[in-house]
Amino acid sequence: MSRYPHHLRAFDYRGFYRYFLTFCTHERSRHFTTREHVELVSQQIQRTCLEEQFAGIAYCFMPDHLHLLVEGQREDADLKRFIKSAKQYSGFHFRERTGLRLWQRYGFEHVLREEEDTMKVAYYIIANPVRAGMVACPADYPYWGSFAYSRDELLEYIRAA
Repeated sequence: MSRYPHHLRAFDYRGFYRYFLTFCTHERSRHFTTREHVELVSQQIQRTCLEEQFAGIAYCFMPDHLHLLVEGQREDADLKRFIKSAKQYSGFHFRERTGLRLWQRYGFEHVLREEEDTMKVAYYIIANPVRAGMVACPADYPYWGSFAYSRDELLEYIRAA
């Protein structure tokens, strides 16, 4: 049995699906504690969303990992290609700036089922710093957001869900 996460065998990860992703930093290094590092990586994730036709619904940079909720915007939107490009772009630019390796090789993905509410998953993501005891409410944490909505819009959509 492998210790690495596997993709679903009977699923091709293409199309109009929603995914909850987690990427951990190499050796769980605390790279996401400064605005500079978060913005650098965030720009490359957003670039990948645009290039690969994914909506970046919600993200949260924790000190040693990233949670991301994305949704394919076309029939040929390919999650495996998205993950490869996002990690490659951000890892390259991070190493150029810092000289350090950014990501662990593998990440985790959860394909949202039809009955799973997108905004409840988005709330779960942005409330991560609260569950970790870092802040009292999501609004107090600076390193979450969306490439599709402003922070205020995302909070409003979550409250309405």
